[in-house]
Amino acid sequence: MRLGATLAHLSPGPPVPIGDLADTLAEAGFESLWVPQVIGRGLPTPDPFVTLAAVAAAHDGVEVGTATLQLPLSHPVDLAHRILTLRALCGDRLALGVSPGSTVRDFEALDRSFTTRFRVFDEHLARLRVLLDKGKDAGADLTPAVTGVPPLLLGSWGAKVERAATEFDGWLASAYRRTPEEILDAHDRFRAAGGRRAVACHIAVADADELGSTRAALRRYADAGFDDAVVLIPPDGPDPAAVRALYP
Repeated sequence: MRLGATLAHLSPGPPVPIGDLADTLAEAGFESLWVPQVIGRGLPTPDPFVTLAAVAAAHDGVEVGTATLQLPLSHPVDLAHRILTLRALCGDRLALGVSPGSTVRDFEALDRSFTTRFRVFDEHLARLRVLLDKGKDAGADLTPAVTGVPPLLLGSWGAKVERAATEFDGWLASAYRRTPEEILDAHDRFRAAGGRRAVACHIAVADADELGSTRAALRRYADAGFDDAVVLIPPDGPDPAAVRALYP
């Protein structure tokens, strides 16, 4: 199991020195860095495209990913343009986690409909796949420097876990509001449906004197067969190097 980290703090506080944090996480040996798309919640969460472009340029050996992009919040042509630009910079190191979104405040901030998010997700996803693969469709010609669909991972729960297995390159299981038991049960369903890459993301790290519980959680995910675990270290949390040392 590979070990990654969330390149953001999902709790109120001062702005995060993203460049310094990325350097610290990369130097500690985390194999991937992930940024969620969060807007309008009063959290110091950076824009994923700007952040991942900077990280990819500074750290050649680190995979970068979105966990997740809320597709209904953006026009698919604009989104494809930004994704293709990012992919031209970081190549095969980019993993694209996508979702319909789950927090109404993000939609209200951008005057988007929260109730129609699942339908809009499907509409945007269908067009996005074409634009990423071909660089154009009947309505837009992006003439990108590079084309190709990066690995698409679905952030989902419920019945959508099977969809992640059958229609996507993998599954992002957010541990931010879920218990390990819920995640492991869903993982069994994902594998039974033929799912490929499974990523347990945003795993909250315990205080420095309780890191044994984080080690145990990581071991459970590894033993269950997860391909990746992505930890979420709080602003006042333990040293990233100590967290990286929890799992070989």
